[in-house]
Amino acid sequence: MKYFSFSIAALLAAVFLTGSLFTTTAFAKASVGKASIYWQGRVTANGEAYNKLGMTAAHRTLPFGTLVRVTHLRNGKQVVVRINDRGPFIRGRIIDLSLGAGRRIGLTKRIGVSRVRLEVIGRSKTKRRRKRR
Repeated sequence: MKYFSFSIAALLAAVFLTGSLFTTTAFAKASVGKASIYWQGRVTANGEAYNKLGMTAAHRTLPFGTLVRVTHLRNGKQVVVRINDRGPFIRGRIIDLSLGAGRRIGLTKRIGVSRVRLEVIGRSKTKRRRKRR
């Protein structure tokens, strides 16, 4: 009985300190949905110049600089992208990939939308400042 009460106390302390039952947050931050390739204007939402061949993406809620592993569910190809823009603004899609990132996992202009799995893997090490307008 002593061991049982100690393990419950340890579990409650872990939940209180970490905020969840899982110590790894990658499990909690994985999602499945549709991805598309997007073409954007000159400047992204965080102030960077848009690079269509870069490994970047747009997401509605993830903070700028978040690194996300995108896995194409049909062919298993993966790419790591950095969130630097907001979107997609089309219902049913969870991420917009730059042309370079889309090509790397097999999305093309002909097949522009496909099911993917997103896994948050961390934050970018580079500090990017938003340009003042």
